[in-house]
Amino acid sequence: MSPFPAVFAGHGSPMNAIEDSAVRREWQALGARLPRPKAILCVSAHWETEGVAVTAAGKPETIHDFGGFPRELHEFTYPAPGSRALAECVAGFLAPEPVALDPRRGLDHGAWSVLAAMYPDAGIPVVQLSLDAARSGPEHFALARKLEPLRGEEVLVLATGNIVHNLGFYDPRRREPYDWAARFDAKVKALIAAGDFATLADLDGLGPDAELAIPSPEHYWPLLYILALRGKGEKLAFFNETVENAMSMTSVLIG
Repeated sequence: MSPFPAVFAGHGSPMNAIEDSAVRREWQALGARLPRPKAILCVSAHWETEGVAVTAAGKPETIHDFGGFPRELHEFTYPAPGSRALAECVAGFLAPEPVALDPRRGLDHGAWSVLAAMYPDAGIPVVQLSLDAARSGPEHFALARKLEPLRGEEVLVLATGNIVHNLGFYDPRRREPYDWAARFDAKVKALIAAGDFATLADLDGLGPDAELAIPSPEHYWPLLYILALRGKGEKLAFFNETVENAMSMTSVLIG
C-alpha cells in the first residue's frame, strides 16, 4: 500500500470556513480527490505549548480563538469526534519524547476552518498535535519524522499555517503582494521543489526576507511537519499558490 497523502495548507483567515473563495474551493476539491482517511492528525499554528501535547478529548470543542469576526463565524461548530487511540498512537511514535494527552483541548480554527471544507460531514476522528514553542526548526523537523508510520495507517497528517504571515503589514484593501513576501514565497517553493529541507528548517539561513515573512515562527513550523514525511522520490505538488500583500496561501501535497 502506498503511504497516505500528507498536506500542508495555508489557512489564512478563519472566514474561509464559511465564505466561498478560490482557496476554500481548492480545499473542497482536495477532500473529494484524496482517499478518505480513517483519522486525521492536525498540526496547527494556533496551538503552542511547553513540551509536546496531543488532544485526547472524545468530543473536542470548536475553539473560536479570534475576535472581531461576524456572529455566524463565532457560532460555527465542527463536531468531529476525537480519538484517544490515535492520541496514544502518536505519543507512542514520539517516544521517548514525553507527550501530554490533553483531555480538554479542542480544535482551533487552524484545524477546523480547513477541515470544514475538506470533510464537511465532520465524521472523521481528529486529533491535534501541539507545537513545542521551545524547539528550533531542525528539532521540529526531527520530531515530525517520527510520525511517518501514521501514513501507513491511513491517517491524514494535515498541517496548517502560512509560509508568509505578517499581520503587522496586512492590509485587506491591498491585493498585490509586497516584494519581500513574493520573493520569500518563491524562495521557499524553490527549496521545497529541490528537496532542500535542511535549509528550510533553519530560519537563520533563509535570508533577510525571512525576517519580514516570518516575524514569529508558529505559522511556518507546520510546513516542516509535512516536508519531514516525504519519502525519497515521492511526488510533491503545490496548490493555492497565491500571495496577497503580507500573507501566502501556498500549500503543499505530498503523495
